[in-house]
Parts: sequence; C-alpha cells; structure tokens
Amino acid sequence: MKALVVESLSRDLSGVSLVDTSAPQRRLGEVLVRVRAASLNYPDLLMTRGEYQFKPDLPFISGLEMAGEVIEADAGGVFKPGDPVMGGAKTGAFAEQIVLSANALRKIPDGLDFAQAAAMGAAYHTAYVALVEQGSLEKGQTVLVHGASGGVGLAACDLAKALGARVIAATHREDKLEALRRAARPYAVILNQGRFRDEVAELTDGRLCDLVFDPVGGDVFDESTRCVTFGGKLLVVGFVAGRIPEIAVNIPLIKGFSVVGVRAGEYARQFPARARRVAEAIDTLASKKRITPHIDRILPLENWRDAFEAMERGEIVGKIVLTP
Repeated sequence: MKALVVESLSRDLSGVSLVDTSAPQRRLGEVLVRVRAASLNYPDLLMTRGEYQFKPDLPFISGLEMAGEVIEADAGGVFKPGDPVMGGAKTGAFAEQIVLSANALRKIPDGLDFAQAAAMGAAYHTAYVALVEQGSLEKGQTVLVHGASGGVGLAACDLAKALGARVIAATHREDKLEALRRAARPYAVILNQGRFRDEVAELTDGRLCDLVFDPVGGDVFDESTRCVTFGGKLLVVGFVAGRIPEIAVNIPLIKGFSVVGVRAGEYARQFPARARRVAEAIDTLASKKRITPHIDRILPLENWRDAFEAMERGEIVGKIVLTP
C-alpha cells in the first residue's frame, strides 16, 4: 500500500516520502480500515522535525486522524465490514489502510462525508475540551479566538457559536480577514497585532472577554492577558508563534482571571469517560448540522508536500484533507 513515511527528522521535509509498504496486520481487538480521507494537523508537521511533545520511533507513518470504511473487525464487535468510521491515533493516517484499536474509532455522524469526518476529530475535540470541559462556556458569553483561520481556531469559532456564545475571531494575517469572515461568520473579526485590547474593549463595551482561546502564544498571549474579564479564563492551547510566554502571577491575581492549560489528547487519556461524553456531544451537534468543519482544500495523497508546505506558510483557512 501507499503510505507517507517519516524516515528521518528534517526541517525541509527531506526525510519524508511516499512509499510502497506492507499493509498493516490486524490483531484481536483491532479494526482494519480503508482510509478514504485524512486531515493534516499542525502536530503532523512538527513531528517531521521532532518538535512535537510526542516523538515516535523512526520510521513512522505520518497522520493523526482519518475517516474511512471498515475492512475487518472482530466478529460480534461494535464495528463490521463496510461501516463508515472516523478516528485515529498519533500516527498512521496518511496511508491507504490503517489498523486501530476499536476504542480509537467511532461511526461517522449522519450527514458528514469522509472529508468532513476526517477534518472534525482533533480540531473539534480540542475546541470542546477547551471551551466546554475546561472553560465552562455558557450561552451569551463572549469568546475571543486566536488563530481563528486555522483548523482548531475555526472549530472553536464554530463550536462557540453553536453553543450560543458571541465570537470575536482574531488573526495576524490582514490578507485573511475577508476569508475568515466568510468561513467563521463571527460577531467580529480583528487583527491580533500590537495592542488589540482596545478594539476588544470597544467591541464588548468595555466588559472584555469571558474566554480567550489561544493556540498562538508569544505576543498574542501577552496582550490577551489584558482582554480577559474578571472571573474569565485564558485557555492556553499551543504556541504556534514559537515563543512560549511567561506571566507574573500577580496579573491573574489582581485581574481575577484563570490561566488554564489545555491538552485535549491527554485529557482524553486521563478521563476516558469524559472523552466519550465529549465525542457524543460533538457527534450530536454535527448530526444536527449545528457544526460543520471548514475544509480549505482536498488534495490527493501524492500531493502531500503541497499540503505540508501550505500549512507551514500559514496560507490555509480551515483544514487540508488528503485522499489516498
């Protein structure tokens, strides 16, 4: 089968190649899936460099998440051949076939195609854990979403809106403002460059934001500490900007807000029952058409380099999906 294999770590993707390799073999308790679509996530890019917190042994097949059809499964189990499923692990999705634990899969919600299902998993799980499980989002609250043009950021905008929040979508790219308005349809779109706190204050009549969703870090985090209302939460999701910021603890003390670290994958491992509840909630919202992932482009797996380089350049709005 064809698979995208990381054979060595590199900054320029020179250690990554599409190769012919043996099809995976299923064991008891596992499910063999024919991959129909797999979505690209920022950790996929980081893992090619060895810069992600999870560092798989080399060589490994890249790809966090996918959607497809069951080929083989345990007799009498949850899944049977032909079932449309979505899910994944930390690696293995960018291939024609993948073997996963049955616990790592769930059936595709009604109304989603394979590309949408592949694009939903990690992004919406992260957004839900951050906003609902750890952020305790309530209807009518104001949410500032940084990195809003990315897959996770757009998922946070989509989910927050579906749950009745007022969303301010933020990006550092002026050339993305109009595309972000069309994709996210938020209450407002702002540039999160420089001192954006004044614009946030004006949009909220001085009240500021109940939740700030920050996958960016760096200067964006620094200024975001001025955008959280008393009793609010600053949700630390990642550091795409590169610089890991620091904060003097007197700032959240005096301003009365919380800084909350969000590790959605670890949250699922620590609290499996809560993770199942999160998945059920997301699937229900999707089946009711209240949330839908935004796909920037769909490319054949052979064009994987174009996908990775587009993500690295930050030119996408939403998710890129690869099809074997």
